Amino acid sequence: MNVALYAPFKPLDHPDPSGDRTIGRELAAALEAGGITIVTPSRFRTRCFSTRPLLWLGTLAARRAALEAASLGRVRAWLTFHTYYKSPDVIGPYVARELGIPYVVFQGVYSTKTRRKLKTRLGYELNRRALLAARLVVTNRRLDYVNLARLLPKNRLAYVRPGIHPDAFAFDAEARRELRKEWDVGDAPVIVTAAMFRNDVKTESLTYLFLRLGELAREGTPFFLVVAGDGVMRDKLMALARRELPDRHLFLGCVDREDMGALFGAGDIFAFPGIRESLGMVYLEAQAAGLPVVALADGGVPEVVANGRTGLLTPPGDDAAYRRALRDLLTDRQRRRDMGEAAEAYVREKHDRDRNYGVMARVLRRLAGEG
Repeated sequence: MNVALYAPFKPLDHPDPSGDRTIGRELAAALEAGGITIVTPSRFRTRCFSTRPLLWLGTLAARRAALEAASLGRVRAWLTFHTYYKSPDVIGPYVARELGIPYVVFQGVYSTKTRRKLKTRLGYELNRRALLAARLVVTNRRLDYVNLARLLPKNRLAYVRPGIHPDAFAFDAEARRELRKEWDVGDAPVIVTAAMFRNDVKTESLTYLFLRLGELAREGTPFFLVVAGDGVMRDKLMALARRELPDRHLFLGCVDREDMGALFGAGDIFAFPGIRESLGMVYLEAQAAGLPVVALADGGVPEVVANGRTGLLTPPGDDAAYRRALRDLLTDRQRRRDMGEAAEAYVREKHDRDRNYGVMARVLRRLAGEG
């Protein structure tokens, strides 16, 4: 069965890595594994739609082009990945209505506070209309489900756990030996972290991590930090690392997702605070490679890390607790191993992409009358 898959915020083949793009790609892969043929009807981006009048002017042409593409592609259902106030779906409901096919949303987000501000009101209204038009809205974040239930009846809502392909991050002993030799870290426990160096909460989290690790370094706790990522805040973050962690850190730059499994496997702990983190797919990837996590119990992080079993989550704002969690794992090799083994099993049991997202293929067939 052919299904139109549209991502208004960012096309799934966009070069900039992000958790959002990762979720979309995992969803697409699971659908294809379930026998769905994906048609890309549009690459029209609606990011910051409320404040960009040129996008308003381009909407009609984008709708017509998407309708033609979906019609030629003989799609039986339309699936929009991630619509919210900042990037509302202004195409899918129209095309689905014109073709008489079911309109479904995956990772829909609903926030009423955005209706109170003039600069976000248009996006709020358009996103609300898209959600109301959907036969089904699926979310992989529990807080989003609660918010969506304020707008939609529960028979049009569903929750699925976020998923990845665990085998893509399986532990590789040979890669571990080679990388640790290349890094010249000896027997020191290696902390791995990964994020894009954007001027937002990503850099806030890395800054927080470097400061806490600097405190541990001055206490004499042995460790080495490996950082994967790049972006506009690179110089600032590197300067901070030189100040706080002299001779204890290595910046790798951007690492292809296909190589992240080997990177994680060469480490002993994955640490990224995740300040106001929406979900954090990187936590699943690190755990799949057998790394315990140290993060904050903030945002969606508790949905992908089992606190006390696969990682340690500390209260936001409690610097001492976060530092203590890092120290506890750095100084307890057996606990790191036990939690790492539990982390790998946890991802396979609870967050397998094909199992969690594979249900979407059956749902789409049923809604299209083919299941």
